[in-house]
Amino acid sequence: MLAKIIDSCQAKPLKYHNKGIGANAISPRSPGYASSAKPSALERYRKDVIELGPDLFVLCYGLNDMRAAMDVDEFSEDMQTIIGDVKDACSPLTVLTTIYYMTGWRSYPPYDRGSVELTLVYNDAIRKLAKKNGCILSDLWDAEAGADWLINPDGVHANFVGNLIIAHRVFRDIAVNCSCLTDATSEQTMDTKWVKDTTASRKQSGDPFKKTW
Repeated sequence: MLAKIIDSCQAKPLKYHNKGIGANAISPRSPGYASSAKPSALERYRKDVIELGPDLFVLCYGLNDMRAAMDVDEFSEDMQTIIGDVKDACSPLTVLTTIYYMTGWRSYPPYDRGSVELTLVYNDAIRKLAKKNGCILSDLWDAEAGADWLINPDGVHANFVGNLIIAHRVFRDIAVNCSCLTDATSEQTMDTKWVKDTTASRKQSGDPFKKTW
């Protein structure tokens, strides 16, 4: 969904690499690693990210590690390794997402040790990582606003509407930080009669349009 939104705005087509793995863990030291899908993020980021040389990197981790009660400092260390190495290798625009809202806290052991309180601790750690590394932070927890009806009956994943909200929130956070996303649409708009007329009117009024970005 996010890729389609970005692609609809750019002059050049987006080349999208989806390297997400369901039930994945940040690293082998996550308590849920044994039950997770392999390889972990720390075991695969060089091949799945660095070798592709992306100019946009969306890193979404923490949910499964939090649900397995991984030590938040160890989680932060592993995330920092990935963020730092990717930045040194190809310096993409990097987006970190907070852990999103869920409801099935007592299901799916060993992923039954999380809580709202631990989620907030993790999200604070992710915010600090974003600030430290100059990443864009996209707060999915805030975007979903604790609405149970945005969650799939499995209690963990967003439903279709929830995913729409997630995609639009991430796009919003990229767009307000990256004026280049408006280049193509702005050029198209400038050629319309409406904009030609209104900009001429503004100029006559002593309030001319000025590009400020």
